[in-house]
Amino acid sequence: MRALVYDAIGGPISLKEIKNPDCPDGGAVVEVRATGVCRSDWHAWRGHDPVPLPHVPGHEFAGVVVESDSARFAVGDRVTAPFVNGCGACDYCRSGNAQVCPDQTQPGFTQHGSFAERVVVRAADTNLVHLPDEIDFVGAAALGCRFATAFRALRGGPWETVAVFGCGGVGLSVVMIAVAMGARVIAVDPSPAARAAAVDLGAVVQDPVDVDIAIDAYGSAETALASVRSLRRGGRHVQVGLMLGQDAHAPLPWDLVVARELTVVGSHGMAAADYPPMIDLVASGRLDPRRLVREIVPLAAAGAALTAMDDPIARAGGIVVAINEYSGGRVGPDDAV
Repeated sequence: MRALVYDAIGGPISLKEIKNPDCPDGGAVVEVRATGVCRSDWHAWRGHDPVPLPHVPGHEFAGVVVESDSARFAVGDRVTAPFVNGCGACDYCRSGNAQVCPDQTQPGFTQHGSFAERVVVRAADTNLVHLPDEIDFVGAAALGCRFATAFRALRGGPWETVAVFGCGGVGLSVVMIAVAMGARVIAVDPSPAARAAAVDLGAVVQDPVDVDIAIDAYGSAETALASVRSLRRGGRHVQVGLMLGQDAHAPLPWDLVVARELTVVGSHGMAAADYPPMIDLVASGRLDPRRLVREIVPLAAAGAALTAMDDPIARAGGIVVAINEYSGGRVGPDDAV
């Protein structure tokens, strides 16, 4: 099959012919029809997250099952999957919390990912999600990491006021979902394009003060601190953006956390078991992840879209989705590139 591969951290990402993946016991092989280009892929390529080399990136995907050893998913099924794949057997997976499975796998990180014609999903009964006909592959490719993570980050609502720090893919997803839930959403981002995209989705741009829930969708010491300081008494800070390098040990104002009885939580994706309410909202049209897609490119161009994220401005204003031009199947009404 054709896949985009890099052999060295920060090295060229090239289209190559590699071996078709084998279907694992209990797993499935999915023909990729569309895949998102995510900042997390960029982090791995830049060496911020360790990955095996040579490596195929990509973890936000939708497609069609072409091989299956699953009881619930058959060849021909339209599917997507969360970026965290639980083992399916541990207590966390059995309780519906596969996103924190200690034996998790992640396409695009622990194994070859979806910048390819085919991708493997292990423990398919736990990790695959059926796609209704109302959701096309481009829209579904926007769900698996950023949108689902944003959906789960807003759990515990409804919220009256929401502050979003960082309006890339996951931040804009938070904006869309929170607005649909009836919240007043305040967007914070240094990029004019990102702010404009957030306003187009229903956010306002101002200094956030006394908000119910604040979400750091970027991931830095500065944005985490600003998020906590923006909260009302009894408010909640959710850390969604990855905290890497020195930021992984960033301090928080614990005097405020204690005195104001703030809640500080992390959010690491969403298990497939929690997808149905989100899928229903997307299928009904109440949520439209396609509005977050700013560019559709062919799979062969996904590597260039990933490396362009070296420029922070290139990350602003929405999601890039690559379609598999080699599959021969349509992925949506606007899939021409």
